[in-house]
Amino acid sequence: MAAQPSFVSLDDFEKHAYARLDRNALDYYRSGAQDMITVRENQRAFDRIVVRPRVLRDVSTIDMQVTVQGQPISSPICIAPTAMQRMAHPEGECATARASVRKDTCMILSSWSTTSIEDVAASTPNSHAPKWLQLYIYKDREATKRLIERAQDSGYTAIALTVDTPFLGRRLADIRNRFQLPPHLTMANFSDQGKAQVGKADAASAADNASGLAAYVASQIDPTLSWKHVQWVKSVARIPVLVKGILTAEDARLAVDAGVDGIIVSNHGGRQIDTAPATIDVLEE
Repeated sequence: MAAQPSFVSLDDFEKHAYARLDRNALDYYRSGAQDMITVRENQRAFDRIVVRPRVLRDVSTIDMQVTVQGQPISSPICIAPTAMQRMAHPEGECATARASVRKDTCMILSSWSTTSIEDVAASTPNSHAPKWLQLYIYKDREATKRLIERAQDSGYTAIALTVDTPFLGRRLADIRNRFQLPPHLTMANFSDQGKAQVGKADAASAADNASGLAAYVASQIDPTLSWKHVQWVKSVARIPVLVKGILTAEDARLAVDAGVDGIIVSNHGGRQIDTAPATIDVLEE
């Protein structure tokens, strides 16, 4: 029997993914918008940060616990929303949820999950580790409202409203691969086939919509997204609403004025607007 691979760093997981995943899934997970300048800059920005060590501080007991939206977690490291995780492993989002519980930290579930809101919640019964739902605003407002209500009913404690995706970033790898969700998987939070399926784009599609996901976003997600939609989500939700995708001080102030419960500084992993600044570089602003 072949020895199981040993994973001791994130690089180990990435190398294993390159060896195991098919091109459709691998390129979806690893790629960013356009020339992926922002993807690379995200990494470079972390590489530029240095540790200024203090010594003789008694580190026999280390406590990194913080409180997020009133809930304690073990450290300020949470699990960001990642769509369609069952392309990588059959247990997908449920495995990620169990890992978040073991580490006692927050998981944000993508609304484009390949496991339903309810099934992810059921995979970690009696857990105190917080779960939030990441949300896109669909043209179909009732469908959007149902996602919020289902999350609340399933014990999710916040909504992370993505505000940087009125359309999908131009991801060249997905265009070349004509990305589609494998036929045995669906967007599990939807029963409507138009919202549950991400099929192969029509052969006659324009280059920008040759990715099945780009075509999906163009047909389903509301491109008129504005601050009034944030107010609408707040009017529907009984749990805190955070906005995800803020990169400037100006928008941060507008978010505060809109009464949001929190701000997630994010450039969407470099997957939306190429040449946007690295997320960690704009925190000070």
